[in-house]
Amino acid sequence: MEDGTIENGVCSAESLNGSREVWSSKDSDSSSADHLVVMVNGILGSAADWKFAAERFVRTLPDKVFVHCSERNVAKSTLDGVDVMGERLAEEVLEVINRKPNIRKISFVAHSVGGLVARYAIGKLYRPGKTKIMEDLSAKKVVEESRGTIGGLEAVNFVTVATPHLGSRGNKQVPFLFGLTAIEKVATCVIHLIFKRTGRHLFLVDEDEGKPPLLRRLVEDTADYPFMSALGTFRRRVLYSNAGCDHIVGWRTSSIRRNNELPKWESSLNEKYPHIVYEEHCKANDTEQSDPIIGENDGANKLEEELVTNLSRVSWDKVDVSFHRSWQWFAAHSIIQVKDHNMHMEGEDVIRHIIDHFLT
Repeated sequence: MEDGTIENGVCSAESLNGSREVWSSKDSDSSSADHLVVMVNGILGSAADWKFAAERFVRTLPDKVFVHCSERNVAKSTLDGVDVMGERLAEEVLEVINRKPNIRKISFVAHSVGGLVARYAIGKLYRPGKTKIMEDLSAKKVVEESRGTIGGLEAVNFVTVATPHLGSRGNKQVPFLFGLTAIEKVATCVIHLIFKRTGRHLFLVDEDEGKPPLLRRLVEDTADYPFMSALGTFRRRVLYSNAGCDHIVGWRTSSIRRNNELPKWESSLNEKYPHIVYEEHCKANDTEQSDPIIGENDGANKLEEELVTNLSRVSWDKVDVSFHRSWQWFAAHSIIQVKDHNMHMEGEDVIRHIIDHFLT
């Protein structure tokens, strides 16, 4: 990591590989910061995509957080597949943890496909809790089980921003395809020509060694990694979704909802968060999946239903966002992240909302 630069109380440094780390320039603050926040970019992105949010995090929570913007999956390497990227991210996180012995907690904030990559990575980083059997004064055995960890750290927040958790295969999951079934079918067949292996994962057409699609495996504990146990070990899971105007990731897939669960919303009257239009807390639901509507896409519907059902077995805070009144509404997928602080500052209130509700 190169020497850092200091601006407005925030110290930031970039590695030769492109990762970005941000922390308080005040020694007393940086020495007490024990919470690692890992920020993960989306497809064809880079660590710079989270620059604004990373600096805002440290300015707001200078004595709490140390931010690492991942660099292991950038530009064309984001086309290598969610699993390959997840393996690389897990290795990168362990390297950071080993360099920062004072870190005790960990959180993830990920944009777009980066959310799927982070879900894979935490599966590899998960360490199950330890079970202790003790005897009380009445000679009765008492079982105490500690919470699992991520890379040996307490798992706190898992935040995704416009992430296609249900993939991009279903109707209107990729809005710029206009919801036309014929076009969506063609996209499913040719997506690998554009987005390579990652595209196969997103459209659930990967068949590695006869296994189910990767996104299907991500919603359970597999022989390889305990993906759902890892997700469940976080104290809080949050979905930030564009309720409209996002032409890349649809509302249903980013908010893990069925069509009939999409809420009605109105323009925000909240001056602090003008683009937050709906919020709800969804408790963990262990009920069995409902029967999908049967039709010509019944295979895709069944698979999507399995994803929704399994992901709903853990609780989620769902925050819906709309930039429908913005003159840049067509760039909602980037605005929600403030990918470029010169062009996308209308999403500043979303970043503020993430920080204000962040558990430290």
